[in-house]
Amino acid sequence: MITEHALLSVRPGMEDDFEIAFSKAKLIIASMPGFHGLTLSRCIENAATYLLLVEWTRLEDHTEGFRGSAEYQEWRGLLHHFYSPFPTVEHYEQILAVPARP
Repeated sequence: MITEHALLSVRPGMEDDFEIAFSKAKLIIASMPGFHGLTLSRCIENAATYLLLVEWTRLEDHTEGFRGSAEYQEWRGLLHHFYSPFPTVEHYEQILAVPARP
């Protein structure tokens, strides 16, 4: 399992519009092969900053499958105009997990 990490800086004042657009865009990414789930979190200290975490089976499911698809162009059209600056996207493999105590 690979986790895609993107810190999204949304243009101030556009947060509500971004969240509406993201609710549409999530349906696009969720339909892609290798997609396992995502979380979108809003920063408490800076309301225009979001953390997007997406789980993929393989790195290539994101970098080649999703980004190389026609669906990505629709995703891009819905979301990319909200970002300033454009986010850096990185990928992580889990090496350790500690479950919560019951």
